[in-house]
Amino acid sequence: MPLASAWVFSPTTLFLKTPVFRPLRKNYSGPKYAAIPSPFTTLLHTLKKKGIRKPEATLGTALSDPAKTTSLCQEYEKELKSFAYSRLSEENRLTCDMLLLYFHTRASLGKNSALDEPLGPGLGVQAQLPILLAEYTFRTKEDISDYLKLLSTVRPYFQSIIKLEKQKSQSGLFMSDTTLDRILKQCHSFVANPDSNYMDDIFAQKLKAFSNPAFSSEDQKKLCTYHHKLILTEVIPAYQELADSLESLRGTGKSSRGLAFFEGGREYYLYLLQSQTGTYVPVGQIEKRLSAQLLSDYREISSLLKQNSSLIDRLNQCSGELTLTPTQMLEKLPELMKKDFPELKDATYELRTVHPSMKKFLSPAFYLTPPVDTRSPNVIYINDSGRTSSLELFGTLAHEGFPGHLYQTVSFAENNPSDIRYLVTSSGYVEGWATYVESYGYEYAASLMKDPDSAKNAVRLAWLNRSMNLCIYSLIDIGIHYRGWDAARTAVFLKAFGINNASTAAEIYQYIVETPGNYLKYYWGYLNFLDLKTVCQKRLGDDFDLKEFHRRILDIGPVQFPVLEKYMKKTNYWKTFIGQTSGESYQFEWHGGDNVTVIIQPSERQSGIRVSMD
Repeated sequence: MPLASAWVFSPTTLFLKTPVFRPLRKNYSGPKYAAIPSPFTTLLHTLKKKGIRKPEATLGTALSDPAKTTSLCQEYEKELKSFAYSRLSEENRLTCDMLLLYFHTRASLGKNSALDEPLGPGLGVQAQLPILLAEYTFRTKEDISDYLKLLSTVRPYFQSIIKLEKQKSQSGLFMSDTTLDRILKQCHSFVANPDSNYMDDIFAQKLKAFSNPAFSSEDQKKLCTYHHKLILTEVIPAYQELADSLESLRGTGKSSRGLAFFEGGREYYLYLLQSQTGTYVPVGQIEKRLSAQLLSDYREISSLLKQNSSLIDRLNQCSGELTLTPTQMLEKLPELMKKDFPELKDATYELRTVHPSMKKFLSPAFYLTPPVDTRSPNVIYINDSGRTSSLELFGTLAHEGFPGHLYQTVSFAENNPSDIRYLVTSSGYVEGWATYVESYGYEYAASLMKDPDSAKNAVRLAWLNRSMNLCIYSLIDIGIHYRGWDAARTAVFLKAFGINNASTAAEIYQYIVETPGNYLKYYWGYLNFLDLKTVCQKRLGDDFDLKEFHRRILDIGPVQFPVLEKYMKKTNYWKTFIGQTSGESYQFEWHGGDNVTVIIQPSERQSGIRVSMD
């Protein structure tokens, strides 16, 4: 079961003399967005259908053999290179390219795997596991049995994490006390009310909705009783044991700073950039591009405010004019995005609210990807704790829903890709795409205001301000984990952008220390899509079609950026064939790599025909 997710923490967005958004919310220490993958949760059905023996349902172990992992990855890479590449279909060549890069990158981790950290206040296993388990799909009785079995393995799984953390402690790689306190707070909150755990509520709801007629109300009652027993005897004790064991290791962490202060830390950070962000360019080049975008956004903000000094006031009015509920926002977005993005055949989804016990720790919204073998349900969770303005929420739902995570996932599924394409993806593509389309979401929001024309530039200002936030945090990420910035150096950097509050700067520093490379998944991914669009526009000129550009990206799917760029270069959106004797033109849509047949009836021609390709 994959437990990695993607979250963005946005504690403040104050870079103008007058604040655009509210200042930091003191009671929130979590991320802003999340896209939690759950394709493995029902992978067992896919394996069974394809003749692969069903393994025992288990969460496995957090312990691994780095040398064995490296050896396996090298073996897989060698095996992939043995295929006759030129004889593969374009789809299989793409998959091969993606897997070669994936295994090569994974093999490079080596001994630095000791720096991997499964726990964390927002991204850690302990934070994500309850949601993933609660969302386990029930289609057969066997699913229910497997789910209950998984609950019984939470304890040994957490024990393996405890063993790993003890090893990290002995090696001087254990977390700081500050991070420890944030994790413990979450664990204690989860176990505080064992008799009213939200996992019980969700399990009962899923049983009731289960279509198998063999489950009577009495059967459901017995299963709910047994489920509650497992929560009390396995899950809750697992969290308590984890908290107690972590507490016993307090004070053994040798550094409260970034990866640069650990042996092999910079090398591990480069691995994170490659594996998580999907980029393979030097750090200095990334910094240069980030700085250029920061300057570009700043200049555009300055220009907008110079043209209209009351623009910030207009922006503050916008949220009050956007009175839609989250449900209504998600209903509006597919219609608004039609001019820029291909229309989906079907995009069903469920909108759910975060359980009260978890509101304090989870982001304002997150998308839960569907199981690989069913590709449904698509679930978006809303945290209605009131931490965001209506405009921010609209951008959030564009990020999570349309044309963001949900849209990208469903769009890719319409091509019926191989299962491996769901199991091996690139977070840089996934989160970069969602951030890229988020800018369109802000634009669409303006069209819903009372005066769209006056709102357009105000809402543009909001997006530019957000872009600057993400860019600055990305630069800080590199500064902390690769350049070796401490808290004081980070505070100085933030002061240059108007963030003078010491506690705010400390919170930003702490979050980035705990989540190396996380911001870059979003923002560097976003910049890759932005730059790719610029390249295609220059190459195709007047033939560039935005909707077709997006279609091709979606068709290729979530791969590392070098692979994406390779296959985008093969793309020619429009080709025109011209009959030279008649001067007639025949225009048709053609995606690079597709087989195209042009039929011209001989009876329509009095002489031979010459065909040219523009």
